[in-house]
Amino acid sequence: MSTNVLRTAEGWWVVLPQALDSAQTGGTPTGRAVRVDTKAVTTAELIADLPHARLRSRGGTPIAVREAALSGEVGTPVSELAVLSPVTTPCRVVAQMVNYRSHARDSGFTGDIPPAFFRKASGSVSGPAETIVRPTHVKFLDYEIELGLVMGAPLPIGTVVEEKDLPSYVAGLVITNDVSAREVQLTKTQFYESKSYPTFTPAGPYLALLEPEDFAHLLDLRLRLSVNGEPRQDRTLADMIVRPAQALTLLARFQTLDPGDLLLTGTPGGTALKAPPKPVEKIGALLPPSVKWKAFFKSQARNPHYLRHGDVVTASIATPDGRIDLGEQRTPVADAHGEQR
Repeated sequence: MSTNVLRTAEGWWVVLPQALDSAQTGGTPTGRAVRVDTKAVTTAELIADLPHARLRSRGGTPIAVREAALSGEVGTPVSELAVLSPVTTPCRVVAQMVNYRSHARDSGFTGDIPPAFFRKASGSVSGPAETIVRPTHVKFLDYEIELGLVMGAPLPIGTVVEEKDLPSYVAGLVITNDVSAREVQLTKTQFYESKSYPTFTPAGPYLALLEPEDFAHLLDLRLRLSVNGEPRQDRTLADMIVRPAQALTLLARFQTLDPGDLLLTGTPGGTALKAPPKPVEKIGALLPPSVKWKAFFKSQARNPHYLRHGDVVTASIATPDGRIDLGEQRTPVADAHGEQR
């Protein structure tokens, strides 16, 4: 079973296993956590220190982090902790584009889809309860729940990663939300800017540190996202086109990764943005770009699914049996400088 770790301003905490039954708690942070006795500040340092790190036992006897289930510790209620992103920055943040079959259908793709990656600024990483801030010039703010892989070892150029090799490179998993400014992305063909504004990559609450045997259960992970309680995205990793081992192999053709770096593995269908019907798309292709995009976003203005001031986005990723449970992310949405629309 995976070991869940939290980060606060005071340091790192391990979540006691009895706290992980989110089905019974309804996602409410009712569990408890114990401080990890480590000097690690960054995610990479924590991963390197894990073999030596111990819990701060109430009885004075150091306890190995991965033996928390046997510790008998009472711990501190998670609800009392101000949880930060378990992915510290600066780091590399890389993302896969159109990597779920359901998302490909929503986006109007047919046939084979070539694997593609893009970068996000690590300054976009924010905490699991931090407000997503919509910049004043952005009208079409979208959500994308994604499973984040946190690297535990260097991935040099030319590395070939087989399924059996994943435990050697990936330390753990996090919930991420690839928040997107759609008009910037589409009109400028600019992924980096549209997905890199501050607060555009909420991460956490947990960094789920995996045991080698946990990797066999990745395809059972279920990604769920709702807005104001309304379900929007709900798929398992079985819907994924390029799976983690292949993705790391393809990425290593041109990009190195280091411990603590983050790979977002794509989003399932259900985002606010949808491709227009084929006849409309064919007509749009005949128009000048400025006219085409004006017409497209005029139609999108009637779409109620884009994020608005006051919305609350809830995201969770877990296996049905709770073997891997990344917790629940709840992020409110607000307009910059209090602007409302």
